[in-house]
Amino acid sequence: MNGEQLGDPGNDGALTGGELNAAVTREVVRIHTAKLGRGPKKSFSFYNGNVLVTIMQQVTTHAEQNLAGFGEGEAVRELRRLFQGTMTDELKAAVEAVTRRRVVALLSDNHIEPDLAVQVFILDGDLE
Repeated sequence: MNGEQLGDPGNDGALTGGELNAAVTREVVRIHTAKLGRGPKKSFSFYNGNVLVTIMQQVTTHAEQNLAGFGEGEAVRELRRLFQGTMTDELKAAVEAVTRRRVVALLSDNHIEPDLAVQVFILDGDLE
């Protein structure tokens, strides 16, 4: 896909606004849950222009929380980075299907306290 659009968000059937945000959130949470065995307690997505962000709260497992409690927060973050690599292609494909835009970059990180994760998708064109 050499930079072409997957579709025009203004066309029939394309999601916009809150429906788009909810659909992206569902897909990101579904993939995280399938790959990590546990989903976040709370999550939401929002976009502006060609930037789409999903925030997930309370994402770490009991085991990761125990490690972080013993001062191994950086080890937990490194494990999360490794797991992220296993999800990248699936996350990009899901967002492309929902937004009808190509994902040109995916940035991801985790924070231990508070327990948060973020996915930032940069798309090849503005939404709406």
